[in-house]
Amino acid sequence: MKKILTTLTIMGALTMTNAQKFETKKITDKAGYTYETVTNDKNGVRVYTLKNGLKVYLAQNFDAPKIQTYIPVRTGSNNDPSDNTGLAHYLEHMMFKGTSKLASSNWPEEQKLISQISDLYEQHKAEQDPEKKKQLYKKIDEVSQEASKFAIANEYDKAISSLGASGTNAHTWLDETVYKNNIPNNELEKWLKVEKERFSELVLRLFHTELEAVYEEYNRAQDNDSRLVNYELMDALFPKHPNGQQTTIGKSEHLKNPSMVAIHRYFDTYYVPNNYAMVLVGDLDFDKTIKLVDQYFGSFKFKELPMKKMVSEEPMTKVVERTVKSPSAPRLQLAWRTDSYGTKEARMADIVANILTNSGESGLIDLNINQSQKALRAMAYASPFKTYGTFSMMIVPKNDQSLDEAKKLMLDQLELVKKGQFQEWLIPAIINDMKIQRMKGFETADGLATTLYGTYINKQDWEQELNEINEYEKITKADVVKFANEFFKDNYVVIKKEKGTNDKLVRVENPGITPIKLNKDAQSGFLKEILSEKSSEIKPEFIDFSKAIKTDKIEGKKASFVENKYNDVAQVYFIYPFGGDHDKELSLATQVLQYLGTDKLSAEDLKKEFFKLGISNDFRTTPDQLIVSLSGLEENMPEGIQLLKNWMQNAKPDQKVYQENVKTILESRDIAKKDKARIMSALTNYAKYGKVSRFTDVVSEARLNAIRSEEMTKKIQDLLKMPYEIFFYGNDFGAFKNYAKTFVENETVKVPAKKIYPEPATEGKVYFTNYDMVQTEMSKIAKGRNVNLKNFGKINVFNEYFGRGLSSIVFQEIRESKSLAYSAYVSYANNSELNHPDYITTYIGTQANKLPQAVNAMDELMANLPQVPAQFENAKNAALKQIASGRINRTNIFFNQLNLKKLGIDYDIRKDIYSEIQKLTLADVTDFYNAEMKPLKYNTAIIGKKENLDMNAMSKMGTLQEVSLEEIFGY
Repeated sequence: MKKILTTLTIMGALTMTNAQKFETKKITDKAGYTYETVTNDKNGVRVYTLKNGLKVYLAQNFDAPKIQTYIPVRTGSNNDPSDNTGLAHYLEHMMFKGTSKLASSNWPEEQKLISQISDLYEQHKAEQDPEKKKQLYKKIDEVSQEASKFAIANEYDKAISSLGASGTNAHTWLDETVYKNNIPNNELEKWLKVEKERFSELVLRLFHTELEAVYEEYNRAQDNDSRLVNYELMDALFPKHPNGQQTTIGKSEHLKNPSMVAIHRYFDTYYVPNNYAMVLVGDLDFDKTIKLVDQYFGSFKFKELPMKKMVSEEPMTKVVERTVKSPSAPRLQLAWRTDSYGTKEARMADIVANILTNSGESGLIDLNINQSQKALRAMAYASPFKTYGTFSMMIVPKNDQSLDEAKKLMLDQLELVKKGQFQEWLIPAIINDMKIQRMKGFETADGLATTLYGTYINKQDWEQELNEINEYEKITKADVVKFANEFFKDNYVVIKKEKGTNDKLVRVENPGITPIKLNKDAQSGFLKEILSEKSSEIKPEFIDFSKAIKTDKIEGKKASFVENKYNDVAQVYFIYPFGGDHDKELSLATQVLQYLGTDKLSAEDLKKEFFKLGISNDFRTTPDQLIVSLSGLEENMPEGIQLLKNWMQNAKPDQKVYQENVKTILESRDIAKKDKARIMSALTNYAKYGKVSRFTDVVSEARLNAIRSEEMTKKIQDLLKMPYEIFFYGNDFGAFKNYAKTFVENETVKVPAKKIYPEPATEGKVYFTNYDMVQTEMSKIAKGRNVNLKNFGKINVFNEYFGRGLSSIVFQEIRESKSLAYSAYVSYANNSELNHPDYITTYIGTQANKLPQAVNAMDELMANLPQVPAQFENAKNAALKQIASGRINRTNIFFNQLNLKKLGIDYDIRKDIYSEIQKLTLADVTDFYNAEMKPLKYNTAIIGKKENLDMNAMSKMGTLQEVSLEEIFGY
């Protein structure tokens, strides 16, 4: 993950602004709060430090009456005790379980039982005899049943969703645990009240069921190739440091032998106000906000943190090579250990990574490997951590390449850097791109808030963060060459990911957890208080497209305009009313174009020219649209449009390049058939649509080999003469209309006829594909009636109440009560186009030996819609608040309207949805469920290792058919 810094205005391609100096100054407001602000900071960030050491980062963004909130804690898996790895991550999960006041119906009685469970876990951890451990676990399960009678599951989530919050989640990594919510700004005080309660104490409620859910997450990680490679890479790079010796998810034996005592000790040590921060960015008042934060979090006591033992790695002096195996395609990763975030070495490594691969696809790897099609995919990137970091190079070779040959390809590119064989303009262009990307990122509340919490975690002050770009601008080509020669030696790690059987998989027995009681109708006094408190009302605002979008004609083409009120980055879209359904070779033509130059510029030179201008291009094909777009500096957009037209009009056919592209496509198809996620996607599509679908209707290998390159360039040239409309997001529409004229030509080519794909009924069939994995994934899909605009409100609330999210009934029953899956949901998706059906999907990801139980649990839930009036009202109010605080802005204004036209309307449909939800009752949603969902038949898609699955149980779900990869992929 790259972290690049600043929001300076870009004056032109490769024209560096004079470095702005950022300096911290301290200001004391009328109420006596002192904050730090940084001169020339266009974001207006204020950094307060309360008396107890709590850092508070505040910034304003008035896009919507919302506030993006983060609470970053400066601790992660690197602080896990060596005999309790995974602890920080598991604690993160338990932070959603409530406190003595939140989520308990009788705390004195529940506390006694939780204490007993804790003692049993200590005995369980110490016991070495397997049979005695099993007996202890049975006792833990029994006592947990008693404790669950007093627990109220998901009360934190119910409290937060009642505010109209979205994006509720958390994550743990090496040195951080971050808690996330996006809230309406009128609910700030209530949010602070809930979070204060959450951070005030730790209650390890419903412990063993959540532990099993974490183990399911562990299993998902085992089935993830990227994690498989990364674990091995980090272990080799950091043989002593926790970066490599303690994975975030933890070791299997530690997850199965937890200590509640150790988790409490960890919470008491690190969850103190001088070790976490409050980051709030959005529609807020500075003075009122800091007073509220102090009111609720200022009472926490400062606590000295333990001295952390510094672990230093010895310099690497040789190449360390390791091999891992999995069923997916081979690939290779090289990595060097770098210095920490914010250091000169980290910046130099980042610059070298961008010289090799960058967003303009004009780096050495981009051009010499990817553009030249010498491998299927290759890239380089730098990842600085709080302590140390990595510089990585990754390559997916072609079928006729060995991993050693792929390694040489990558090292050859590094040699070019060492020899200085890259152009002078590249470093300034990279830095300009950094500025543009940061400018885009800081437009949004989330983008700015994310950078702020990263600054806190890495112990950087805001001045250092903003001044970092000035340090980048000092870097010269000579500096890079010197660094590359000194840094890149035989001091790296090589991870070879070969195709084969992963012999490191940990397969476990189902522990046989007895489902706990959920007490769905119960409410703690704390939740009742939150629900009863009235907040100031946010009035919903529904957009008037006719006022928000200006329209005109450019040489007869419809042109729409939305003003960019934030910065000097413009976006131009040419939107064609046809796509893959009209011509399935269209996306092939746009793909081939990426490898072709013109009579005057090579493909490599074209990429360089776009990157110099600070402009990126994109060709995106959907079933019913082709969108060609440019994004970048508005002052360079005239040149960007001319460059795009010249490329499309004068693309030079090259049969050799085309045939190499065909080879790449066919090998990529082969890789897709080895990838678990793509296989599951293909299988789900097959269950949904059957043998004939857009997904399976691919250009055949015979046709690919028969195509002439001229056919592809002719398709691109024809695009200039076909119908399309234009959308411009920027500042100066008048100037745009003038220079965009040169792009437009007369319409002389007609739109091809649209192919209609069948949408067959789902009839209770079960499709299975075998794949070697720890988990099993299952989706059930049902075809509903054609989309009905009058149902959108009911669909919205149904998904919130029953099917999706942490406080939904499905999540509570499948995961919280029965611990049968890490991920489970039901989703009703309305069609985006009139006269086409809606689809309902249920999903379960779990261990193979739990699948029958999980399916039965889901079937029981789907048999009759559960009736929990209080939970329904909460879901309904949450849906209303989310709409009320939501705003449509930026390019979304135009594309929202464009999509609504497919539904036959030209106004903000949220107005109708809001009105519908206001009147909605649980009986209405139940009637909708009974009429639209209950009668449906589902087709089922299951992927897993055949020998681990109960095929008889699967056949009871419907007519069972094992389908081949060729059938589900269409090739």
